[in-house]
Amino acid sequence: MMRNARRANGRMNRITKFFFRLSLVPAVILIAGASALAQPAAGARTDQKPSPPASVGGQVAGSTLESKEVVPQAVAQPAYLTPIAGYQGVLAETLDGVTIAAQAADDRFNPASSVKLATTLVALQTLGPDHKFITGVWAAGPIDKTTGTLTGDLVLTGRDPSFHYEHAVMLARQLNDLGIRTVTGNVIVAPGFTMNFDWSARHSGEMFRDTLDAAKRSAGATRAWIDERTLVGDNNSLSSVPSVVVSGEIQIGTAPPGAVPILTHKSSKLVDVLKAMLCFSNNFMAERIGEGLGGPQAISALITRKLDLNPDDLSLSSTSGLGVNRVTPRAMMKILRTLRDELAKNKLSLSDILPVAGIDPGTLEERYTDPQERGSVVAKTGTLVRTDGGASSLVGQMKTRSGRVVLFVIMNQRGNVGRFRHNQDSIVSAIQNSLGGPAPFDYQPVKLSMRLANSDYEAAKARGEVEPRD
Repeated sequence: MMRNARRANGRMNRITKFFFRLSLVPAVILIAGASALAQPAAGARTDQKPSPPASVGGQVAGSTLESKEVVPQAVAQPAYLTPIAGYQGVLAETLDGVTIAAQAADDRFNPASSVKLATTLVALQTLGPDHKFITGVWAAGPIDKTTGTLTGDLVLTGRDPSFHYEHAVMLARQLNDLGIRTVTGNVIVAPGFTMNFDWSARHSGEMFRDTLDAAKRSAGATRAWIDERTLVGDNNSLSSVPSVVVSGEIQIGTAPPGAVPILTHKSSKLVDVLKAMLCFSNNFMAERIGEGLGGPQAISALITRKLDLNPDDLSLSSTSGLGVNRVTPRAMMKILRTLRDELAKNKLSLSDILPVAGIDPGTLEERYTDPQERGSVVAKTGTLVRTDGGASSLVGQMKTRSGRVVLFVIMNQRGNVGRFRHNQDSIVSAIQNSLGGPAPFDYQPVKLSMRLANSDYEAAKARGEVEPRD
């Protein structure tokens, strides 16, 4: 039990105040002004289907696209050429749909953790941004306030993907307020209950029981409680040490007959849970949320229908991006646009749920950190070090000094993910520089009152399926 607790503690990050060899095909992305001649770019579908010609400044070789605006050329050379070993797909568009750059936009790639954008979209459409996950506490027996004793079992229900140490300590405090300091029976946890991003309901129940008891509470739990209460300005709760001693064991089951609800704990709003999940690319949270939405097949089917995608455009095997998933850059662009629209309905923007590069902690914390670039990119990363020979993606929006916001999807696989990430940054910078240079989005960081964990748990780490910072 203590080993599990230490392992859980080892996965904790600080409070948020926030890739066998094979023949490599050179992939090239061209980024140019509208007057530049279209040039074909090499790219390959994962099943070796030839890539379509590259789109340059709203034109595709062999065809003509209607442009609603002329993309200005900010430099003398007609094109930026960014080569990278491996397969590459790119699609960059202005908000009103003018194509700035495209390569293999209809080929299927492994999007890695940018799959979380699909999960996020369905979560927002289904639950709403203000949704809160409920954890219920039940008493299966009488409460004697004189002795501070619950004679019977304490029952815990709920499926909150963000339930953590600090929430357990809060429940201990609330139980104390109800006059409960000792439980003579067991802690019964529902099969779906999890804590500290641990899939095991039993381990989660053990951590919960030990965190209730001040004498057994880990230093990590105490620190999480103090940090969280300090962050929200609740100094009153820190004036005492909450504690509930449980005499019994952990059981997995449902509330027995006669049990009555005594407490309800509500999570942060879904929009804040999503911000935490996406900043750190937390796989556990994405899987738990996706599970509640029907799983990857249900999410894939729903998005395919609502966005009028071709059946082959999107295929999901997970809701976190782990494993083998497939999506075309064009389909991902539709997901990104629909996500922006869904947020706008609630007066929210992508920066309310996605990491802002160089500002928010997490996967984009150490990218675009130059003073001129910081805050100019809002995006979701994706990294699988071994799957599909190495897969990496960057999906989001960038802002330029010309006032334009450009939406972009960049997907790479069959190569070195570190090089992929640097190449993605070069593409984004080239587009920004062609439009006057980078400019920051209007963004004020929000301190979320929850402790986050990196999702590079051991099983995923062994498969190379982690989301490193770079």
